[in-house]
Amino acid sequence: MSFTVRAITLDLDDTLWPFAPIGARIDQVLHDWMLEHSPATAAMYPVAAMRELRERSFREHPHLHHDLSALRRLTLREALEASGASLDLLEPAYEAFYAARNQVEYYPDALDGLARIAARVPVAALSNGNADLERVGIAHLFAFQLGAREHGAAKPQASIFHAACARLGCGHGEVLHVGDHIEMDVAGAARAGLRSCWINREDRTWQHEEIVPDLQFTTLTALADWLDAHMPDRPTAPTAAAGAPARADNRDHAT
Repeated sequence: MSFTVRAITLDLDDTLWPFAPIGARIDQVLHDWMLEHSPATAAMYPVAAMRELRERSFREHPHLHHDLSALRRLTLREALEASGASLDLLEPAYEAFYAARNQVEYYPDALDGLARIAARVPVAALSNGNADLERVGIAHLFAFQLGAREHGAAKPQASIFHAACARLGCGHGEVLHVGDHIEMDVAGAARAGLRSCWINREDRTWQHEEIVPDLQFTTLTALADWLDAHMPDRPTAPTAAAGAPARADNRDHAT
């Protein structure tokens, strides 16, 4: 399949790096932090109990599903209050979480593939998650970062895809969205009128009755190879709309 790609929007969690190791590390980092700064909270909410509290907060506040940072703060606040700890610990505890959240281990192909892709077309990070590309250290490879929190709605809502296209200065059909999630990334992008690319690292079988991805690869290297083969010359780069790059504070995982 061949079509024009003037820009790319790219998911982060489970596309550039696996999220599961991050989530496990966050749980342990927060518990260790509580052991040091609020032992009563650590005793009342060991790792499993804190995870249950976070999952309950997610269920009880669907209006905040686009803002996982707010949900994290709600969880920490409830844990501190229930254990009789000072709420002065809330922001330091959140900072301990957020530092751990931005420590990522890339898939082996991710950085080289991303660099090759970014050298060919503008790339915008489009995520429901709360990774901060400045902290992660790869913001220089992106035109900008747009998170669900800043936009006010999460993938698969069409509006977040359209907002990214507008900032890129491209028509919807000129942008290729790349991600791992069948519904939030591929189906969401397709319904919004974008081209879609499924990064299927686990060689899963496509399961969607109405939509199929325009492209499917197991690595970003393969996508970079496709761009090299189908776009030998870089197209005229669109100009992103004016404004400071957005910093995402959220993802498809309840962090």
